[in-house]
Amino acid sequence: MNEAKTSSHDAHAPQTLSHVRVLDLSRVLAGPWASQLLADLGADVIKIERPGTGDDTRAWGPPFLRDAEGHETAESAYFLSTNRNKRSLTVDLTRVEGQRLIRELAAKSDVVIENFKHDGLVPYGLDYASIRAVKPDIVYCSITGFGQTGPYADRAGYDFLIQAMGGLMSVTGRADTEPGAGPMKVGVALTDVLTGLYASNAILAALAYRDRTGTGQHIDLALFDVQVATLVNQAGNFLVGGKPPVRLGNRHPNIVPYQDFPTADGDMIVAVGNDGQFRRLCAVAGDETIADDPRFATNRERVRHRDLLIDRLVAITRTRKTRDWIEALEAAGVPCGPINDLAGVFSDPQAIARELRIDLPHPAGVAPGVASPIRLSETPVQYRRAPPTLGQHTLEVLHDVLGYDDARIAALVAHQVL
Repeated sequence: MNEAKTSSHDAHAPQTLSHVRVLDLSRVLAGPWASQLLADLGADVIKIERPGTGDDTRAWGPPFLRDAEGHETAESAYFLSTNRNKRSLTVDLTRVEGQRLIRELAAKSDVVIENFKHDGLVPYGLDYASIRAVKPDIVYCSITGFGQTGPYADRAGYDFLIQAMGGLMSVTGRADTEPGAGPMKVGVALTDVLTGLYASNAILAALAYRDRTGTGQHIDLALFDVQVATLVNQAGNFLVGGKPPVRLGNRHPNIVPYQDFPTADGDMIVAVGNDGQFRRLCAVAGDETIADDPRFATNRERVRHRDLLIDRLVAITRTRKTRDWIEALEAAGVPCGPINDLAGVFSDPQAIARELRIDLPHPAGVAPGVASPIRLSETPVQYRRAPPTLGQHTLEVLHDVLGYDDARIAALVAHQVL
């Protein structure tokens, strides 16, 4: 078990964002993913949650974390995956006292993240204009399905919906000529995750600008925009070629062979990126005449004669076991690998060497998680806190950040604000 640690194993190492406070009004995934990244880099993230229920994802299970005696707790794996290094404060935003409290926190923060519907926080006086009135240099990030403008601005946006509307499902799934054909979503809420990454980048850019000029700004980030932007070469293929890309299963639209192949005991991935690698693949396969064939000698021709080439290669890859192929191809410098399930991922020697699993002390015992992929030599990521239980830090935040005394907090509790 890897205990809570930093990338440098130094809990006292400096962190890049230790001077930044983030007020996180978001829930589910895109916003929390952005704030977790900032928290990993040292920011003090105060997560605002609804009293009694909290972030929607707290209820998204099973599985739920089990305590030291093996009993199921109320902590869902989903929530744990995206909320470490944060402090949880419960506040009822529908109450005037709660709204006032949030504005006080915003005045002492550098960043606000929210993912309410367009203008959804206006009635509570917590929109950008209202927060800017109490904190003129605030960096305020709004994450919505379709952005602050356009005919869809008032629509709700969910990852699954955006994967469909934003074109990702049109290029994901088996080809129309294959059994089981049809549009398919990605197996993780990828649009939300990518939006969180874009949000954190935008926030860091806005903070850098503020540091130079003293001016804050509003970030308008839409899942729809992110999904279209991250189609990358597929969007480029359409814009340049004028023809919408189609589903190709695991095949690549611009590179061949770059896909899965059946073996004698399973499947493997071969990812040939250039003509030299292709020639070495053919040598390992025992048929160099394939590489000499003008129909296959260059990537341009391999793309044109894809089906013919793949049929020839499949007939060969079926003759050996996956491990034998991978050993031979790796020795020849041909990119390849197994198709791991998650058990295979976390038992992989590379994952173990890179310490991709972390275990953090939690009120329930131990909360497992996935390490940040960011490795900074001077300001390493630190795992300071396990994902919080609901309202775990309410008293701490009100005392330390706002200076509330016990009597004032008790009054808020009595009025069901907290």
